[in-house]
Amino acid sequence: MSVTASRISEINLVCLAVADQDRSIEFYVDKLGFEKRTDTPFGDKYRWVEVAPKGAPTGIALAPPPPGTEAQGRETGITLRTDDIEATFSHMRSAGVDVDAEISRMGGPVPPMFWFRDPDGYSLMVVEQA
Repeated sequence: MSVTASRISEINLVCLAVADQDRSIEFYVDKLGFEKRTDTPFGDKYRWVEVAPKGAPTGIALAPPPPGTEAQGRETGITLRTDDIEATFSHMRSAGVDVDAEISRMGGPVPPMFWFRDPDGYSLMVVEQA
């Protein structure tokens, strides 16, 4: 099968299993400024929740963990883009987000960046790109 035959056109969502969807919505919407795009009940007791930076094509699904498991934060590999790393870092720190102690500046072709953790302990990276 050739790669083009798959008809995949974009990354739509990444999914994080979270312990408390309301707490996660508050974090991503109120502290990070994301928009809540979907909050739909399904099944007997579940909700499908999607958040994303305003206007971004790719979002994050905040889903309950699979039955019999718990949310386990870890490094996600999710990278968020900002055009002003200093302002984003300061805003997140003042909002009480668990951010790194400082912005990483490696120089050369590597842009300034920092990591932060959400309430479930998932690590995401913010990178400055103009």
